[in-house]
Amino acid sequence: MLLVYTSKITPRLKFVFKQICTRILKIPVSFTNTIEAFIAHDSLKMSYGAQPLGSEFFVKSNGLLFDQGISDLELNVQPWEDTKCFFSSGEKSHIPFDIFSAAFYLLSRYEEYLPHVKDSYGRFTKEESLAFQFGFLHQPVIDLWAYKFKEALQEQYPNYKFELRQYSINPVIDVPVAYYFKNKGLLRTLGGIVSDLFRFRLKFSYNRFPVLFGLKKDPYDNFKWIINRQKTTETRFNVFFLIGNLTTYDKNNSLNKKQFVSLIKSVADYCNVGIKASYMALDSMAVLKSEKRQMDGVLNFVTTSARSSFSKVNLPTTYRNYIDLEITSDYTMGYPKTIGFRAGTCTPFLFYDLDYEIQTPLMIHPYQLMDSALLKKASFLDKKETLLQAISEVKKVDGTFTFVFHNYAFSPLKKWTDFKALFNIIIDIPNDISS
Repeated sequence: MLLVYTSKITPRLKFVFKQICTRILKIPVSFTNTIEAFIAHDSLKMSYGAQPLGSEFFVKSNGLLFDQGISDLELNVQPWEDTKCFFSSGEKSHIPFDIFSAAFYLLSRYEEYLPHVKDSYGRFTKEESLAFQFGFLHQPVIDLWAYKFKEALQEQYPNYKFELRQYSINPVIDVPVAYYFKNKGLLRTLGGIVSDLFRFRLKFSYNRFPVLFGLKKDPYDNFKWIINRQKTTETRFNVFFLIGNLTTYDKNNSLNKKQFVSLIKSVADYCNVGIKASYMALDSMAVLKSEKRQMDGVLNFVTTSARSSFSKVNLPTTYRNYIDLEITSDYTMGYPKTIGFRAGTCTPFLFYDLDYEIQTPLMIHPYQLMDSALLKKASFLDKKETLLQAISEVKKVDGTFTFVFHNYAFSPLKKWTDFKALFNIIIDIPNDISS
C-alpha cells in the first residue's frame, strides 16, 4: 500500500490519487496528515504538499487539489520526455511536474466548465481543449504520467513488486437508426419515396422497394452479424439503442413497432444494452426519464449505462441527470470526428462534480475512436494504419481501447466497405503484439 502524507486530505486529492495509483497502477493508496503514522509506515510512502518533510519521496503541489470552485488558471504546458505536462513543481520534487493536479484538471473536465465556444450542436470542441492546442490530444497523457510516477517510485523502492495491468478493449455499438428503409411507418416511408423522386435519387428507390417487400435485407440491419461476432469473443459489446421520439435530430424507429422491440430484446440476450439518450433528452430531465423508463420496460431490467446523442455532454447537467436516474456508466466522452483522448486518459474514471466538490458513482468510459473519424482516410490501408496507431498509444500504457462503431458501419454501402474488417482487427488483435 502507498501511504500519502499531506497536510490536508481533500475530495479532489483522494479522487485523483485513487485514479492514478489504484485504477491505473494497481497500487492501494491511503492518506494521513499525521507525521508519526507516516514515519511508522514500512512500505511505499510519499509526501505531497508545499514542502517535503525530509528526504522522503516527494511531489510538490501547485495547490489545485486544495482549492475549491473554478477559476481561470494560468497553464504553462512544457515538454516532458516523450510527452507534455503542466504545473511545474521545481527541483525538490521527485517529479518535475505536479501530475496529480494536471490529471485532476483533465479528468474533471475543468476546461469544459470555463467559458468556451460551442459548435452547432452545443458541444465542447477539440479546438477549445488544452490537449489539441498544445499537441498532446493523441496521447493518454495521464496514463503516461502515471507510468513515469511508477518508475520514480520503483527507483526509491526497488524491492516493491508492482502489479501489472493488461491491454483490453471496450467495444461500443451505437444504434441511432436500426433500419434504413423498413419499420418506418406509412407516412415516413411515403415521405422517403417522394424525397427520393424529388431529388432524383433513383438508386434509393431501386433499393427501397425490394427491402419493403422482403426481397432484400435492409442495409442497416446488421444485427445478426453483430450477434454472431459477439459469440466468438469473450469481450461483451456495449450496444446503445436510440428510442426517443422522432425529431429533427433523432430519426430511429418507434417502440410501437414490435420488430424493433424484438430486435432490442434479442441483442440484449448476447450484448450489454444501454440507452442512447436522444438530443432532446439532453436538455430535459422529463424526456430522459421517460426514455429510460421505456427502455427498462423493454428489457425487463434496470438500464444502468448510457450514451448521449451526437456525443454531446452538457457539464455537469448531463451527468447529474444520469446519476439521478441511477445510471452508473457513460460512454459519451470523446470527439466524434477526431481520434484522441478528450479526458487525457484511456482508463475509465469516476465523474467528479466540480460544483459540489464530490466524487460521484458515475463511471466515465472515454472513447478514443469513432468510425466516422476513419472516413477521412481514402484507402483501407490508410484506415488500418490510423487505427493501429491509435491502438498502439493505448498499448503503451496497457490501457483500455474504447471505440464506437455504428450498426450501419457494417452495411454493404460503399462508404462503409472496409469497416467490418477494421472492427475485426480491433477484436482479434493479440494482447502481446504491439502495433
